[in-house]
Amino acid sequence: MIGRVDPFIGTEVTNLPPQTGLAATWWWPKPQIGNTHPGATYPLGMVSACAYSGAYPTGYGRYDLSLEGIPPLLHERHLASGFAHFQQSGTGAIRKYYNYFRVTPMIEPLDVLGRTWELTDEQAEPGWYSGTLDSGITAELTVGPKSAVHRYTFPAHSKARVVIDFSHGGLSIPYGATIPVRAHLECLEPGVASGEIVVEGAPLSVYIECDNPQWRQMLWYDRRLMPGGTRLDFDHIRPTTLRPFGLMWAGPSEEGQTIELRIGFSLRGVDQAKRNLEADCGTGPAQFTPRRERTQKVWRKKLKGITVRTPSAARQTVFSTALYHALIKPCLAPSESPFWPTDGPFVFDISTMWDIYRTQLPLITALMPERAVELANAMITISEEEGNFPIGYRMARGSDRFSRQASALAHTFLSDLCQLGLPGIDWDWALVHMSDDLRRTYGEEFLVHGEAHPISHTLDLAFGYWCTAKVAGHVGDKALVEQFVALAERWVNAYDPVTGLLKDSTYYEGTRHNYSFRLVQDMAARIALSGGAERFIAQLDEFFGYGAEPVKQLVRGSGPEEVIAGYRLGRFEGLNNEPDMEAPWSYHYVGRPDRTAEIVHNIVHQQFGTGRGGLPGNDDSGGLSSWFVWASLGLFPVAGQNIFLVNAPSFEKSTFSVGKHSFTIRTRGFIEPTPGGPVQYVQAMEFNGEPLGRTWLSGNEFHAGGELVVELGPEPSSWGTTDFPPSTPSSLSPSRASRSTGETP
Repeated sequence: MIGRVDPFIGTEVTNLPPQTGLAATWWWPKPQIGNTHPGATYPLGMVSACAYSGAYPTGYGRYDLSLEGIPPLLHERHLASGFAHFQQSGTGAIRKYYNYFRVTPMIEPLDVLGRTWELTDEQAEPGWYSGTLDSGITAELTVGPKSAVHRYTFPAHSKARVVIDFSHGGLSIPYGATIPVRAHLECLEPGVASGEIVVEGAPLSVYIECDNPQWRQMLWYDRRLMPGGTRLDFDHIRPTTLRPFGLMWAGPSEEGQTIELRIGFSLRGVDQAKRNLEADCGTGPAQFTPRRERTQKVWRKKLKGITVRTPSAARQTVFSTALYHALIKPCLAPSESPFWPTDGPFVFDISTMWDIYRTQLPLITALMPERAVELANAMITISEEEGNFPIGYRMARGSDRFSRQASALAHTFLSDLCQLGLPGIDWDWALVHMSDDLRRTYGEEFLVHGEAHPISHTLDLAFGYWCTAKVAGHVGDKALVEQFVALAERWVNAYDPVTGLLKDSTYYEGTRHNYSFRLVQDMAARIALSGGAERFIAQLDEFFGYGAEPVKQLVRGSGPEEVIAGYRLGRFEGLNNEPDMEAPWSYHYVGRPDRTAEIVHNIVHQQFGTGRGGLPGNDDSGGLSSWFVWASLGLFPVAGQNIFLVNAPSFEKSTFSVGKHSFTIRTRGFIEPTPGGPVQYVQAMEFNGEPLGRTWLSGNEFHAGGELVVELGPEPSSWGTTDFPPSTPSSLSPSRASRSTGETP
């Protein structure tokens, strides 16, 4: 698997074959680029390292800021002004661009620091990145959980140097810079230095070792050297008075000479940064190769968690890379919280729950249940310390600024973990915070009026109460279960009983159609609200473009009129955006898994590909790639409900390491699929040797391991047409529930 990963997938504008058939009717509103980067990463690690061009949004690449369509170019070619740390993965406009401690290898004077060089001969694999500047210097980067190691190979030159800019951060787009408010740096001994910058309220410390103490080690300020200086302190930095500052090693280089730079990072001071470096890299010189090998070993183990059988090298690459992208974020940084003194789990770059709760968090839970528990405990601590569960959480003080996107999404994650019975979480304490969180922000409006706007928050909060009732039941609080189940039934208040769609409201990156086909806890009542199964199927068919003409996608320079016209279609956004991720699976609840198979087939085989333009939209911290992993296996997790919907897989055989167990999917009658080719439909299934007529497995069944055998054929069958996934019955009818307001006692 690791040998098939291509970290460059998603780094350029979408470049896929023209969409055909059903896929040609889907409209893409978000930027048509993956927004990934090819830099060195560690699974769920704290640190990444990559070439830096200043481009949006990761700091790598060629593109300017864009909120829809094809992004405009910032650079005609791939350029780099150095190599920076901490990059987002696949996100869009989150206003947190990191790229701290830019390292620039140079043979030019310090005066030109900040210029760019053409970047060629780029190579990357999980945990390693390499590129050559047109100055003739080759850079290699690798990382550990809390460290980065750089290795630069120089041409012969009398004045070679490696420069670290402590003052630089963010992107080279308007309002994209991130400037430290305080900083200090110090030369400790030849080849050793340390420092700290405080950026957006987060103190980020480094301990740095250079393996060539013969080179001169100097501090610099405003691109001028400070001979003999050993320390720089800045108690208060303003953007208007900022002058660059940092550290440099310089000396003559021979042809092919290498310089290694080792950097330990911490959010808890220089001493801990030093300990982190020693834990990651040991002591002494020449640590690049062993660190790279250890990181590669960890990646190899994680990527072996799912294996697929296919004769297609291209399909293997797409799948392996999707799994790789799914395991980069969030950043787990144990005992690194800069905001509270206690040790224990700490997490940042939850960017954001809106992107990852449906697909990526269930994938992490399946592959690495111990990491899922660690992440859950980190969220509980955030709620304890800051007063709410995060929708998004970054390496910054006051970092949860995403409340417009959604509400109560941590509750779905916690509900799944609780129903699975995973150890290591204090559920009484979790319940306290889950309950309190539901009454904040939009929660007050929900309690008083029975609904909250944007109306999608009504669905979030109602489902949040349903998920919290699961935890209350686990701890034996029957009164709370009764109260929360009643509040959970208010999901119906979000819908217009005349249209069967959501009410008029504002919608985040979508329309009422994109949010109307969510998988609520009582899908039977939801379908009845639309007027029954036939009407619900008709609504879904219209949404997915059955019988519709191909649409015109946004292009570079598209204006507001084209964007508005696209949204007026009320059409499926493909996998270009998050709100639609679960919609194809709604057909399971009306006995039409054949429709799900058709839609998923078109997404998997037409909207993902090889090459830098192989993603249809922002990967969003691995949320998009995680969807691909699940769907191509013929599975979909219903977040919070502890069930997995099943359908036709796109691989002949796959094996999934679920914690300590193994879940295998085998097929009969399988034909290797092709883009635009025929769809394969489920004819029958067997689970652990017994016939499976239902279209779902419980989370406990899946996590216990076993074997699913799927018989496929060229036409729809009767499989899945009568035994639907579970719905939690409502005690309130839609008409009564729609009038339900006021807080339940």
